[in-house]
Amino acid sequence: MNQALGNVGRTVVYTDPVDANPINQTESLKDLVADMRSGKVDLLIIMGVNPVYDSPADLAFADALKNSKIPLRVHAGPYQDETAELCHWHINEAHYLEAWGDTRAYDGTVSIVQPLIAPLYGGKSFYELTALVAGSEATGHEIVQAYWQKQHPGSDFDAFWRRSLHNGWIEGTAFEPKQVKPTTSNFSAPRHTDFSDPRNTDQKNLEINFRRDPSIYDGRFANNGWLQELPKPMTKMTWDSPVLIAPALAERMSLKSEDVVELELNGKKLTAPVWVQAGHPDNSVTVFLGYGRRRAGRAGTGAGFDMYSLRNSATPWSVTGVAIRKTGATYKLASTQGYQSMETPDGGSRPLVRSASLEEYHKEPNFAREEEPPAALTLYPGYDYKKEPYAWGMAIDMNACVGCNNCIVACQSENNIAVVGKEQVVRGRHMHWLRVDTYYQGDRANPRGHFQPVPCMHCENAPCEVVCPVGATVHSTEGLNDMVYNRCVGTRYCSNNCPYKVRRFNFLLFQDWETPQYKMMRNPDVTVRSRGVMEKCTYCVQRINEHRIDAEREDRKIGDGELQTACQQSCPAKAIIFGNINNPNSKVSKLKANARNYSLLADLNTRPRTTYLAEIRNPNPELER
Repeated sequence: MNQALGNVGRTVVYTDPVDANPINQTESLKDLVADMRSGKVDLLIIMGVNPVYDSPADLAFADALKNSKIPLRVHAGPYQDETAELCHWHINEAHYLEAWGDTRAYDGTVSIVQPLIAPLYGGKSFYELTALVAGSEATGHEIVQAYWQKQHPGSDFDAFWRRSLHNGWIEGTAFEPKQVKPTTSNFSAPRHTDFSDPRNTDQKNLEINFRRDPSIYDGRFANNGWLQELPKPMTKMTWDSPVLIAPALAERMSLKSEDVVELELNGKKLTAPVWVQAGHPDNSVTVFLGYGRRRAGRAGTGAGFDMYSLRNSATPWSVTGVAIRKTGATYKLASTQGYQSMETPDGGSRPLVRSASLEEYHKEPNFAREEEPPAALTLYPGYDYKKEPYAWGMAIDMNACVGCNNCIVACQSENNIAVVGKEQVVRGRHMHWLRVDTYYQGDRANPRGHFQPVPCMHCENAPCEVVCPVGATVHSTEGLNDMVYNRCVGTRYCSNNCPYKVRRFNFLLFQDWETPQYKMMRNPDVTVRSRGVMEKCTYCVQRINEHRIDAEREDRKIGDGELQTACQQSCPAKAIIFGNINNPNSKVSKLKANARNYSLLADLNTRPRTTYLAEIRNPNPELER
């Protein structure tokens, strides 16, 4: 297609593969299992992978490893995982931020990998382990430097090495583009399941789709508590991996979310709960890989269900023929969808997410705006924020947000936000200062989806402030709704009075104060809160103060775009813009002046500093039929 469209050489470039050994990995793994069973392997070193857990079920890798007569089995990795359990030796692998190395980008450009710190636990990199097997005790730095000294001989190597480390890449290492063209157009027709055939719409012959989990991927990040508690983009699921089914299939089988079903495929059975997902294709189910770990660590072990047990090497991503049977049991799932829901004062007729087609927008550009109540209609004393050098505000573009949840993890990392675990999430006590609400519009079988990030609104007329009996939540002269943790006594009146439901409360001591590694992980510029404290988004006030100090030293004002919040900095779609609204030329001011800009629950006269830009759709009408 790229050749026919004229993309080759313009937007698409072909090069040699960056894989050092570009072979069929599945076939190679099959050959290894065959050699293990036939006694041809004297020494097996497994580095950085976990095939006992994630290899295709039909290979029976765990059985081959456990029952083989291999004299020495060695596993190297960051965790004593399922594969390490069946090996004679486990070698602690140094984290990639602790190890020297080199790597290639997609175009072949080489970068030297520098460690940030020395290994915390005396781990060895794969370079060092490979050299050790070959009889050398060279360090990772010596190995990498010696290799590139051979590639760049001469007296100027030291300058070349320092320049490469400084720049982050080695000049002249990109692969030369290749000129390619299709050799044949006789492609075989794609295989499609014929759902007009009654046999393919029966719950005994459905399609099953295997997908990597959007948070913990294929299971390698299962022990990361941040990712386990991160709500999935569509289901808002945490700590679990249910079977996704369509509303129509659920209706036919009299299933509802959290009902347990039995899946059977190729003679293998697995029980797991279902989650009825709007927009999911009918006559199929979707399962996510990465869960059901038996030896992942403190956070990951025992979470979810192991879908690898149904996955075969011939059909690793999709196959028809799975049977689904209702068991009658139920299983509690921890989804954040529905918690901290915002109730509109008129019973829900006023949309929190506002969107229109391009045609509708051209007809009525101000469709999203509504008239706010006069500023005088309030019991709050007035304040002229324009006399201050800064008045901070945020604009979130609904056109750009894709619901990836990157902002949530960035906020958690920046602000030392605790992980609470599945039991507390079920109670609605998750601590994320920022949430991304998912809304569905239209028929449940094929709805239109919308994503809306919701941090603290930093209202100028903040309902949380007037009800706090100890003045723990107050307003700054720059428009920030500040939390004074030392004053908070945990009445939670502020949370009750917040119409946006963006405040979080430490019901228990969720933080670990003892583990020394956590002390190194946390942001030293932000306090670590204890039990009984109300928390919320601060617009990253620590970053504001840092830039204010730097600007005052240089006798200037903070420039537009110079200061970014953590959520803004991490957003890959650039949907979040933050800045000084007292500067009419700032990007955030220009967005707030846009016709698409609107406030959540504006009729409450809270006057939020966080506003939204309505979504404009321009779909191809041929694709909407």
